[in-house]
Amino acid sequence: MYLQKRGRILRKNAAIRSLVAETLLTPGDFMVPLFIDEGENVATPIPSMPGYCRYSLDLTLKEVKELWNMGIKSILLFVKAKDEVKDNTGQEAWNPDGLMQRSVRAIKDAVPDMVVMTDVALDPYSIYGHDGIVKDGEILNDETVEALVRMSLSHAEAGVDFVAPSDMMDGRIHAIRKAFEENGFTRTGILSYSAKYASCFYGPFRDALDSAPGFGDKKTYQMDPANRREALKEALLDVEEGADMVMVKLAMAYLDIIREVKDAVTVPVSAYHVSGEYAMIKAAAQMGWLDEDKAILESLTSIKRAGTDLIATYFAKRAVELLG
Repeated sequence: MYLQKRGRILRKNAAIRSLVAETLLTPGDFMVPLFIDEGENVATPIPSMPGYCRYSLDLTLKEVKELWNMGIKSILLFVKAKDEVKDNTGQEAWNPDGLMQRSVRAIKDAVPDMVVMTDVALDPYSIYGHDGIVKDGEILNDETVEALVRMSLSHAEAGVDFVAPSDMMDGRIHAIRKAFEENGFTRTGILSYSAKYASCFYGPFRDALDSAPGFGDKKTYQMDPANRREALKEALLDVEEGADMVMVKLAMAYLDIIREVKDAVTVPVSAYHVSGEYAMIKAAAQMGWLDEDKAILESLTSIKRAGTDLIATYFAKRAVELLG
């Protein structure tokens, strides 16, 4: 049989496959989400995220140093607020001596070149577990944006490299950028969660921070999973308002959205490989239904192949180990 083209020639062995691989993972592709708690020498396992913990700040600093030494250059911080500081205004979110602000200062002192990004949303500080201020069962947009601006300014004052608004309130990117410019934070960036979908895959994350909504759901501000064009509209609007990077959340079930956003914008695109996606792989591996290490690399490769420049993933450390 004569064939003009034989595609299998380029798949003959591992060496050839590596030569022609179109998508390569590196430690610089990953951003590590870190959950921080009060206390000292505290490592609290998260039952729905096997192998992942919420750390006190002293142990977080050790973790950050290890990540840096592995070649990982970016982290995304979340804090667990104590119940006694939660209210409906979110005022603890801009406390200059709050856990987030102390964490940013300590990490930048310990590993100055680590790129530190901070979650900006009110749900960890809300008695209702929502991303905004609540009135008569409604999540208020404009009042919440004012709170997010104060929160972002406090993170900038602490020395963060990027704030990462994850709330999906309208107009918050413009308001934060304007506040940064007016207050001299011209080198502080914004990574906007531009297309954050209302997903069931966030469940384990909410266990990690005790931030599940106390009533209703988040569908009036997070996006409908059925929508595609809306993601492009939101991403383009955030870029216009001053976002330095945009994010699609979540990742594996939304690879089509990642690709379309990447094609539409001229800023870097990130994606969040979320807690539910992590938990599915861990659970299936524990049952012996798939090879965990192969699933990690295949899933992360697919996310990068779709167009991401930066992947937030709980698998980052293991992926770097596997990449050698």
